[in-house]
Amino acid sequence: MSVSRLVAQKRRASKLYKFERGFISTSPGWTMENFDALGVGPVLYSPRGKRSFPPLLETPRLLIARSLGRPPADWEPFHDFWLVSDRMKNVLETVDREAVAFLRCETRSLRGEAPVYWLCDIVRELDVIDEEKSNFKVLEDGTDFRRYNGTAMDSRFVFREEVIGSAHIFRTRFLNKVVCDQAVKDACRAAGLKGLRFGNPYINWG
Repeated sequence: MSVSRLVAQKRRASKLYKFERGFISTSPGWTMENFDALGVGPVLYSPRGKRSFPPLLETPRLLIARSLGRPPADWEPFHDFWLVSDRMKNVLETVDREAVAFLRCETRSLRGEAPVYWLCDIVRELDVIDEEKSNFKVLEDGTDFRRYNGTAMDSRFVFREEVIGSAHIFRTRFLNKVVCDQAVKDACRAAGLKGLRFGNPYINWG
């Protein structure tokens, strides 16, 4: 079944998942070999206030080498972003093009032709959590660093379904977690993508 058909079937699904890194026991066999030349300091962050890639002095250059570890998966966390394969990029764009942004990396391999990889960001952010009905601590309230602390055992998040609308994947404002629906999960599994998992976000609907 095509990705677009799966999306059409699941557009009204209300079951949501945390979009997370899957468990891989071996080290990744890649490195961003020109990271120091990108001009971003020690960590590659999205600019504060709106998700996007920061200005870079060079195109990110990914070195893939078996001597470093396993081949890269379709989804690899990289600082504040991800590194994704060409086929994962195609899936995410097909499912929800407005939610994602990509920046192509230069890739090279010590063993033949290198696969295409992209820096990826989920740029859609939704104020989806009903604070009055939820139970959690707010950290640094009243500042630009306001955020939710959901680590306590009694933390509970109530989502406002009407805010999600037709979105299939998004970030939750103040919690900075990526959440997706059944359409994304089904499309990724149909494509055989590796390196990610879909965790239960323990959502209550308001």
